[in-house]
Amino acid sequence: MKKPTMREIGKAVGVSAVTVSKAMAGKSGMSEAVREKILQTAQEMGYTYPGSEKTVLTQKPDIGILVPEAFFGANTFYANMYKRLVQKLTENGLFALLELVEREAEERLSLPKILDSHRVGGLIMLGQPKKEYCRFIAGQGIPTVFLDFYDEQASADAVVGDNTYGCYRLTSHLIKNGHRRIGFVGNFRATSSIMDRYLGFCRAMLMHELPIREDWIVMDRDAENRLADRLPLPEELPTAFVCNCDVVARQLIRQLTESGLRVPEDISITGYDDFEMETAAGPGISTFRVDMYAMVDVAVRTMLDRCAGLSKPFGRTVIGGQPVYRDSEGPIKG
Repeated sequence: MKKPTMREIGKAVGVSAVTVSKAMAGKSGMSEAVREKILQTAQEMGYTYPGSEKTVLTQKPDIGILVPEAFFGANTFYANMYKRLVQKLTENGLFALLELVEREAEERLSLPKILDSHRVGGLIMLGQPKKEYCRFIAGQGIPTVFLDFYDEQASADAVVGDNTYGCYRLTSHLIKNGHRRIGFVGNFRATSSIMDRYLGFCRAMLMHELPIREDWIVMDRDAENRLADRLPLPEELPTAFVCNCDVVARQLIRQLTESGLRVPEDISITGYDDFEMETAAGPGISTFRVDMYAMVDVAVRTMLDRCAGLSKPFGRTVIGGQPVYRDSEGPIKG
């Protein structure tokens, strides 16, 4: 007979897996009536403590980190954010368990394997999977924090950068430098972060009564979040492009250079994140610097609060950043 997990016991009682863990460890945060109900239910379901029947789980629960495989690579923005996340959890006496979420698991709404471990007391999801999967994970009765994206219908906290304001600042800077024909590069339907950056671009254009041309909105990735090998640029180019991230901005610069155009002399380019996947030849990219360290710190603090039993409405915390102007853009010529 399969031993029940703390999550399954929690579902039977109507509490979280963290509350079950606390009850078994003799910690505070619940009434004695709830504690007794948890222990009695665990016994009825055939749960035994690790080691022996008298052993009580006293260590802090591990924190699971879920990353959709499309977002994870050896040296990417999310890989660096993951490293910082592990460091911050370790500083707080917690261990991280990483699991890459395959596309098939998203489609089938399959539970992550790390949830089979009764030690996992919370989940941090880094990088946005399909909406249905976000809501599926958030509905598992375990503290969940979304990092760098949000879903307004999911029962989870979220920590994001100030994406709308960031792209508004970059676009306004280009307009201040005389640009009136400006495009945007990014599939705004792919993630909430790209959508908010696109909205910041639109806000700046609308406030200055400038047209948003559909043919100057360039899709950089498909529905599976796979980046295009070559960006589908329009025949008639604007004088500037606002890109949704630095990696795409660098790809655009290479593509324009190969076609004989100069950056920024012929066309200006801005990125986002202040992160590049590799050191590349060409101008330094003007961008909006995301405060990755502050985002991670808030995400871990939020997780600690939830694991400690803090009960409050789920919310979204927005972390500010700052524009960084380099050599990939400049005043319009003529």
